[in-house]
Amino acid sequence: MEASKGAVDEIIQPIMKTDLIYQIEDRPPFKESIFVALQHLLAIFVAIITPPLIIAGALGLDTATTGFLVSMALLASGISTFIQCRRFGPVGCGLLCVQGTSFSFIGALTSSFGGMGVAALPLIFGVCIAGAPVEIVVSRLLKYTKKIITPLVSGIVVTMIGLCLIKVAIISCGGGDYAMKTGTFGSMQNLGLAGLVLISIIILNSIRNKYIRMSSIIIGLLIGYVVAYFMGRIDFSELGGLGMINIPTPFKYGLGFDISAFIAVALIYFITSIEAYGDITANSMIGGEPIEGPKFLKRAQGGVLADGVNSMIAGVFNSFPNSIFAQNNGLIQLTGVASRYIGYYIAGFLVILSAFPFVGGVFSLMPEPVLGGATLLMFGTVAASGVRIIASQDINRKAILVLAVSFACGLGVELVPGILDQMPSWIKGTFSSGITTGGLVAIIANVVIRIKE
Repeated sequence: MEASKGAVDEIIQPIMKTDLIYQIEDRPPFKESIFVALQHLLAIFVAIITPPLIIAGALGLDTATTGFLVSMALLASGISTFIQCRRFGPVGCGLLCVQGTSFSFIGALTSSFGGMGVAALPLIFGVCIAGAPVEIVVSRLLKYTKKIITPLVSGIVVTMIGLCLIKVAIISCGGGDYAMKTGTFGSMQNLGLAGLVLISIIILNSIRNKYIRMSSIIIGLLIGYVVAYFMGRIDFSELGGLGMINIPTPFKYGLGFDISAFIAVALIYFITSIEAYGDITANSMIGGEPIEGPKFLKRAQGGVLADGVNSMIAGVFNSFPNSIFAQNNGLIQLTGVASRYIGYYIAGFLVILSAFPFVGGVFSLMPEPVLGGATLLMFGTVAASGVRIIASQDINRKAILVLAVSFACGLGVELVPGILDQMPSWIKGTFSSGITTGGLVAIIANVVIRIKE
């Protein structure tokens, strides 16, 4: 899953004692590096390809376009991971920080451009590129922005992201927009497929074997994929038109701009920059590096800066914003390998996979209920991570008021979008996303509400 937002609350935890086999600057032997890199790849692969699959489904794109977007997501993640681990001047944290396509932007993009088809892609990439400098600016002002985006605010936003995305997952479980149009939405066949995947992942994730747990989502999707094939819901003949190799084409779909979507995306960039700070803190802690002082601040600033730069690069190569994945921090603990050079191998695997259209094509054929069964659990976990961040804070009267007004406004527009029908189009477009509304209200309320106990 994408950068678990629970990493933010790890900022306040004490420094962990580590028992690493390989430190950050160590170079493990080739065979060991390959083995560890493959484990990281198993943990991130589905998380990288899921956002483009969901967005493509919401836009109504064809198999070839969807497959290309999946391939470009893998390419962008490979480039981004290499930049983070390698560090180029001030850009990058120089840690084993793996980057991938962010889940946080799905809600804003699908609500702004859903159903527009391929015509939406120039607008999406233009808005994502235009919003990326927000993270670049935040990286330079990191120690000041932490006073505005507190763990409470981060927790509210992360929870809202998860709750709003659950709606997207449920629609996929029912069969997606196509099923709504054909009258098959929520059929027993669709719900059965989604349920099979969901239950499979839960069972596999409960097994003690660490390798099965790490690959539980991939195995669950594979089970659903195979069953869907025997049900006649997958037609591999659609892959016949795919080429032998993908050639990255910058700005393939052109660039456009939408002010309402830009405001929503810019806010999410602001939040993800703080999440990136939390992930870098957790990574440093696990790797036995300092989590305060000039060296740490340089790492954190470089990591957040890379988050913004990498998202711009992703937009150039027809992909969606990137963010640091926190689940890889757990793998560092599990393997005892914190070497940043492992990131080079991970990046190489991602770039190689992106070169073959067949990889993206196979996943683009995945029926929506199969994807929905996996994302329902993944998005629920995102919401639970947000709750975990909130629970780590002192829930006093002020916090309760901030929580109440933020969730009320955010979930309000998400559940009853018609409440904004009488508003000007730019207001309706901006605040139709519960993530944007809840996030902005949380930031403002946390600053404005003052209660002396």
